[in-house]
Amino acid sequence: MSSTPHDPFYSSPFGPFYRRHTPYMVQPEYRIYEMNKRLQSRTEDSDNLWWDAFATEFFEDDATLTLSFCLEDGPKRYTIGRTLIPRYFSTVFEGGVTDLYYILKHSKESYHNSSITVDCDQCTMVTQHGKPMFTKVCTEGRLILEFTFDDLMRIKTWHFTIRQYRELVPRSILAMHAQDPQVLEQLSKNITRMGLTNFTLNYLRLCVILEPMQELMSRHKTYNLSPRDCLKTCLFQKWQRMVAPPAEPTRQPTTKRRKRKNSTSSTSNSSAGNNANSTNSKKKTAAANLSLSSQELGALQSCSLNPGRDGALCHSATVTPTGQFKEKH
Repeated sequence: MSSTPHDPFYSSPFGPFYRRHTPYMVQPEYRIYEMNKRLQSRTEDSDNLWWDAFATEFFEDDATLTLSFCLEDGPKRYTIGRTLIPRYFSTVFEGGVTDLYYILKHSKESYHNSSITVDCDQCTMVTQHGKPMFTKVCTEGRLILEFTFDDLMRIKTWHFTIRQYRELVPRSILAMHAQDPQVLEQLSKNITRMGLTNFTLNYLRLCVILEPMQELMSRHKTYNLSPRDCLKTCLFQKWQRMVAPPAEPTRQPTTKRRKRKNSTSSTSNSSAGNNANSTNSKKKTAAANLSLSSQELGALQSCSLNPGRDGALCHSATVTPTGQFKEKH
């Protein structure tokens, strides 16, 4: 049977230029499929550069990733920025996971001017664990993604709300250790908490401390300043923002109308004068309050800063209203 142009295996005699062009924009779900393929191509030798390239390909520079779930001690919600996202995915594999992919079912898409929102109420995060035992974990929940509406179509916001999870152990492993009560007891214990490994949970707790320090780390990386100088500069700029008076809103010029009667005009002039006097008195009162508040403003103190892994530096700095720094070791 001869092939036709409608046949997917049809080869045009005019070369590849006769074929239809690929669409400029792809569906958002296909980006998740591409992300799954990229995660499957990970090797044991994948370093931080590989994870940075992975995050750059699928996440925007100002992207955020949020996880919401409930543990034994109550509900938890963790939000991390773009610089911490690569490390989050790497911790999943450091906890004994050999494979990770996401399955989206019955997702809804909504298009906006500059973004595309994907809301999937039946999302499953599947992780294959090789240690401490061979287990397949299915973490179910709701995944809300916001993509940028451009040719790259990268993720701007990622919010995964975990509802439940299941840990599946093959029957063959249970049959192998059917006569060993200790192994069966070990197999009956969960290896994750709400589908997340202890490595990932510990990293999310650490991000609570690391996320506020991103300004210091970014300044240290950009200007090559010492951790102490970075802390001084950030504190001084924060103090300036607190002391600076708020900007007054711009007022539209009022149009003057002609008055027919002199009595009406004199009355309006007197009322306008009273309004101006009240406005001036309010401004003077605000200025007095501002000067008093600036004089009564206390010193800003920061938490301890650990610039490196060795944790050599741990101090606090104090900024006075005159812009002078006092350090406490």
